[in-house]
Amino acid sequence: MTILLSDPRVAALEVRDSASPLVALPHHLSPDHCLVRAEVAARLVEAAAALPDGVRLKVVEGHREPVLQQEIIARYSAEVCGAHPGVGPAELDRLVSRFVAPLAVAPHVSGSAVDLTLSTDHGVELPMGTAIDATPEVSGGRCYTESVEISAEARANRNLLARVLGDVGMVNYPTEWWHWSWGDRYWALMTGAPAAVHGPIAAVPSTPSAA
Repeated sequence: MTILLSDPRVAALEVRDSASPLVALPHHLSPDHCLVRAEVAARLVEAAAALPDGVRLKVVEGHREPVLQQEIIARYSAEVCGAHPGVGPAELDRLVSRFVAPLAVAPHVSGSAVDLTLSTDHGVELPMGTAIDATPEVSGGRCYTESVEISAEARANRNLLARVLGDVGMVNYPTEWWHWSWGDRYWALMTGAPAAVHGPIAAVPSTPSAA
């Protein structure tokens, strides 16, 4: 059964923050130099090095300010209410958490998470079955990592992404093939770690990580 970020077991986990700083990712990983915790950046560099020739990681989002997280929650909550008339508060929270994390446990707010895909050396994104940020409603559930409603090519690409990121200890949120994290509460729950090592952090980056 899929564990969502709204699950009380996620919020119940302690945070013992490592004080790892936010760093800007190098250009070859993120053309926009997204910010992530230094420990996450190191793992992404290692994962990228394990990809076949001609294939790259392309990170499109990392750290997210709390106000933006809340805006996404509000916007998607309205979309879910439109798709599910009469939905109650508890079910609304569950449905919303398939696509955006509750603010208190949001991996992006802690600098632990990235939204990413695979691309060619020239930045052309590979087929992954849906666009990044395709909601469950818009994608018909194809945004779920293990969806069977995607092409063989997209499945192979998702499997490659999962292999290189899983090998460096990152964890996928199973309702979003593009969302991977390390160090947050969800990561701790899924790996059995005694506590999260990243809590909310302000966006005061250090220098870019090594290219």
